[in-house]
Amino acid sequence: MQPLDLTFFVPCYNEAENIENTIQTIIEAVRDRSLAYEILVFDDSSTDDTVERVKKIGRKHSSCPIRLLCGGGHRGLGFNYFRGSFFARGKGYMLINGDNVEPAETIRKIIAENGKYEMIVPYFGANDKRSPFRRRVSWVFTAWVNFLGGYKLQYYNGPVLHLTENVRFWRSETVGYGYQAELLCRLLNEGKTYTEVQVVNADRERGFSKAFALKNILSVSNSLFHIFWRRMEYGVFQLMKPGVSSDQGLESWVHEERMNGISS
Repeated sequence: MQPLDLTFFVPCYNEAENIENTIQTIIEAVRDRSLAYEILVFDDSSTDDTVERVKKIGRKHSSCPIRLLCGGGHRGLGFNYFRGSFFARGKGYMLINGDNVEPAETIRKIIAENGKYEMIVPYFGANDKRSPFRRRVSWVFTAWVNFLGGYKLQYYNGPVLHLTENVRFWRSETVGYGYQAELLCRLLNEGKTYTEVQVVNADRERGFSKAFALKNILSVSNSLFHIFWRRMEYGVFQLMKPGVSSDQGLESWVHEERMNGISS
């Protein structure tokens, strides 16, 4: 099958009231672009009628490449994000939340950079329309990630556009709500190219955010630990291997293994 340009990964957990608007927003955002894409809806064992709604939407938009995957048991956003990358047919992989918080304008602005960088990282800045409490929590989280990871990104969540192969290969060790920050820091450690794009956002139309559940707070703490620990590991590696980057070492190892395979 011919590979696509982009896979939109749409996670859902009880988003029956939001999912149709989410899919409609994606369709609107790509309408005027020459882009081979798919919408990969990943249902995380919803207890409402999200799955039936998605099937109904698929019949309504029969010309739109919508695929529905249903996970076995409630596993959470990060787990399904990485799992979904192995089903993706697109060269690029972009999260669009099922609660319809990414406007079409935001999606268009991010995908306009598709193919130019290995990571297109959005941030809101003065455009942030979330509640003051959520903005404050986000600022604190970003400050901690920058301090522990040694970088200066303005945001570590949201609809980041990655190369699908990078998501598969450099997946985070933790899969809670800090998974994207951990993935971004790991790719920055590897010297992957990126750009930051200022976008607008919206708050969810219906329902409540699951981000502040206790298990998610604990998972984020675990991600912060891994971000700091990996920074220390990379620092030690650079001291032990002066003049050789981690990418160069990996490429040399792969080349050597291939030569060995041929000679045998």
